[in-house]
Amino acid sequence: MQTNIKATELVLTPALKVYIGRKMAVIERLLKRFDASGQPELWLEVARTTRHHHRGEVFMAEATLRLPNKVLRAKQESDDVRAAVDEVQSKLRLEIEKYKTQKVDRVRKVSARQKSGK
Repeated sequence: MQTNIKATELVLTPALKVYIGRKMAVIERLLKRFDASGQPELWLEVARTTRHHHRGEVFMAEATLRLPNKVLRAKQESDDVRAAVDEVQSKLRLEIEKYKTQKVDRVRKVSARQKSGK
C-alpha cells in the first residue's frame, strides 16, 4: 500500500511520521487481499485548522483510501494531532470492514444463485 502524508499549517516531525506509519500499518494489514488485485493508495492529511486558537479541536486528520472501484474517507478533529490520527484510523477500519462484508455478501449471493440454477 502506498501512503502519502501531507501536513498543513503543522510541522511533520519524524516522531509524528513514525506514529502515523505505525497506526496506518493496521490499515495495511487489513488490505493485504487488495494489494494483489490493485494497488490501494492512502492519502492522509494532518493539519492545524487555526493558528490563533490554542485550546479545543484545533487539529484535524483526514484520510482518503482508494481501493479498486471504491473510495473510503474518514475525517476527525481533536485537541491533539495523535488523537485525531487514532480516531481516523478506527473510522477507516470500520469502513474497510463494511466494504469487505459487502463484497463477501455479494459473492455469496451470486454463488447461491448459481447453485440453485436461477
